[in-house]
Amino acid sequence: MAVTALPLAEGLPRRQGMTVHVRGLEVQAGIGVYAHEMGRLQPLVLDVELDLGAAPVRELADTLDYDGVARIVRALASGGHIELVETFAEQVALACLEDMRVLAVRVKVDKPEAIAGAQAAGCTVSYAR
Repeated sequence: MAVTALPLAEGLPRRQGMTVHVRGLEVQAGIGVYAHEMGRLQPLVLDVELDLGAAPVRELADTLDYDGVARIVRALASGGHIELVETFAEQVALACLEDMRVLAVRVKVDKPEAIAGAQAAGCTVSYAR
């Protein structure tokens, strides 16, 4: 189904886009490549940004349910051990892109316990249609 932007009246502002985000989502995941990381859960903190384009948003069906994004992240985090944070970030991004309303996605994953003395280490991945 094609979605078009609202018609413009001359001189009125025009929406350039809509981004939906979930920030600071904390999950526990079996993640890591080192022996001390095997068989235990570690905290991850995610920021997920979803570009919905310039389509009008009038009701929930026109946008994304934030809980749906959290469910994707939690399901992937509980799906078994993952070696790399980068792999996890890509899995989240690709799962979000399964919703055809999402034109682009950016996923940032922080691993707070990765490096002693650092707030976090991690990665950011972006995908677009």
